[in-house]
Amino acid sequence: MSNTPHQLAEEFPEHLAKIRHLREVDGHFHRICEDYQAVNLAIHRAETDIEPVADLSMIDMRKERMRLKDEIYGMLTRPEKVADNP
Repeated sequence: MSNTPHQLAEEFPEHLAKIRHLREVDGHFHRICEDYQAVNLAIHRAETDIEPVADLSMIDMRKERMRLKDEIYGMLTRPEKVADNP
């Protein structure tokens, strides 16, 4: 079982500037990053036996982390909207 923290900076090193920018300007992105960090910390604490959880709870937390990570990645890789120049 891995007990390596999956920080967003480590997961998406090529998108660090965009992560910082979106956290500042996009409330939804900021919230899902906060949710990701919270569930990631809970998983790390469970894996290191600081706060053990049942196997089914661990599975649910990992699924939630993956869902959030997928949503974050989708937001990081979507094309930028370009304003029309009149």
